[in-house]
Amino acid sequence: MDQPDQLRELFRMQRSLNERIGVHTDGMTDEQKTEWVLNYSRAMTQEIAELTDSVPWKWWAKYQKLDEQNARVEVVDLFHFLISLAQVLGMSADDVFEAYMKKNEVNFQRQDSGYTEKDENDSKHI
Repeated sequence: MDQPDQLRELFRMQRSLNERIGVHTDGMTDEQKTEWVLNYSRAMTQEIAELTDSVPWKWWAKYQKLDEQNARVEVVDLFHFLISLAQVLGMSADDVFEAYMKKNEVNFQRQDSGYTEKDENDSKHI
């Protein structure tokens, strides 16, 4: 049996979940897009905080331990919101993959050049 494309499947599943919740990203107005970009950005900020709480970041507290299982769950939560955000912005799994490939190339070029100057124009083609 053929495996489904995993990234496309995640995007399909997230669209289904969002629609069940009542969020339909197709045909959103700019105002709705703005609202949901902010909603998902705020949600991701909270998930990052929860991820941070999964690691012993309090250098003064000796009782802390890495909660790797919870950290993994928080990473998956981040994916839920990140995929939702991409969908609000009209991005498919293929769009994300293509943009990632281009941005990854830019990042390697920056490292190759020593990344001594900031140049926002090197990402305009993405």
